[in-house]
Amino acid sequence: MKTIHALAKRLQAGEVTSAALTEQYLARIAELNPALNAYLTVAGDLAMADARTADDRLRRRADLTPLTGVPIAIKDVIVTKGIRTTCGSKILADYLPPYDATVIARLRAAGAVILGKCNMDEFAMGSSNEHSAFGPVKNPWDTSRIPGGSSGGPAAAVAADCCAAALGSDTGGSIRQPASHCGIVGCKPTYGRVSRYGLVAFASSLDQIGPMTKDVRDAALLLEAIAGFDPNDSTALNVPVPSYQTELERGVRGLKIGVPKEYFVGGLDPEVAACIRSAIDTMKALGAEVSDISLPHTEYAVPCYYIIAPAEASANLARYDGVRFGLRAGNGAVSLKAMYGATRTDGFGPEVTLRILLGTYVLSSGYYDAYYRKAQQVRTLIKQDFLTAFNAVDAILTPTAPTTAFRFGEKTADPLQMYLSDIYTISCNLAGLPGVSIPCGFVNRLPVGLQLIGRPLDEATLLRIAYAYEQATPWHTQQPEAGISQPS
Repeated sequence: MKTIHALAKRLQAGEVTSAALTEQYLARIAELNPALNAYLTVAGDLAMADARTADDRLRRRADLTPLTGVPIAIKDVIVTKGIRTTCGSKILADYLPPYDATVIARLRAAGAVILGKCNMDEFAMGSSNEHSAFGPVKNPWDTSRIPGGSSGGPAAAVAADCCAAALGSDTGGSIRQPASHCGIVGCKPTYGRVSRYGLVAFASSLDQIGPMTKDVRDAALLLEAIAGFDPNDSTALNVPVPSYQTELERGVRGLKIGVPKEYFVGGLDPEVAACIRSAIDTMKALGAEVSDISLPHTEYAVPCYYIIAPAEASANLARYDGVRFGLRAGNGAVSLKAMYGATRTDGFGPEVTLRILLGTYVLSSGYYDAYYRKAQQVRTLIKQDFLTAFNAVDAILTPTAPTTAFRFGEKTADPLQMYLSDIYTISCNLAGLPGVSIPCGFVNRLPVGLQLIGRPLDEATLLRIAYAYEQATPWHTQQPEAGISQPS
């Protein structure tokens, strides 16, 4: 697999042009996407125009960055001017945004080439990518299995080398869990580290954009490019962005890593647990001090999340009314209310409908205090658990997901079992902390992910630990059999 940093060297040395590289990726997408369904929109003409612009910058040696000329994919929940943005939903099936999200503007300024938009669970609501209105994404390691969700399309595209890297979004694990299932690196930054302007909202206090890459160095490069203050986002933090790359080589000797006992209980696949314990042994061998810790309110994370997230979703999705943009149904309706109902009935899938109903219920008169207010109080306790733990350790190590990728249809009949797929990732969003998933082994030829969680705004330490582990193990070099040659 070709990484951003490897491609940047070749591009800047003149060994390959961005146009030639982009053509190869577009050909690979055309070959593999019918089987994977990872892309919803391939922006071939615009990508080639971006590539020619990048080649001009490369020839002139003007404003070069590690992303200049590198082909990138975007989750279809991030708006892109002139490129269809659907959020995996019928209600936005033909929506062409009039502006770029801040992260897209920053990628364009860096000279990146945008190949297209990747499939996802509708409005980012799902853990398996079975809830896209445009069909499920297939896992490149085994196409009978899910790629994870909701950023399943970007994860599959990166794993199958249908892009150099991608941007995803993470509300309760939607970058890290599919990264685990597809054997790539996924980084959810601290809430506020990356602008959400232009990220179509699911749960505004939880959503965060982050990189999905083939190795840790690429995650550092991509995060540097998109992080930073943005006056268009009132939640963006006005703090300096460090050079994550320069921190990578410092190793882990002397760092303290905590392992929460609550994460190694029933529901964790024993073979997945064995991979995590092997990773812990590797960390110790590298010089890290590993100790057991407790996060006592962990058991409340899933119910807490599934009150707060649907509540915020019910408010955010109220804007889809068939009047201002997107699908309009029921043009023959006798009232505005009937038109709203027809539009939302035709436009929203069952999982989105379920969460809107749940969110509306917990916010309704008579139930607000019993559910939503109580969930926010529990959220504070969960955050405090982490802050207390960070008085003793520099990072926390956990599994990313309790199992490897499961088969299609295996959990759709039981929403609770599906929601428990994110049991190890949800707390990180509730507390607003940074988290990263890296490959740490295989079970029956399916990837296993290791999660690292850090202090607020301390992505540098997480990436440093992840890089040390990655360099000591072979897992990130493994890739699925894709059936055609790699882009050169």
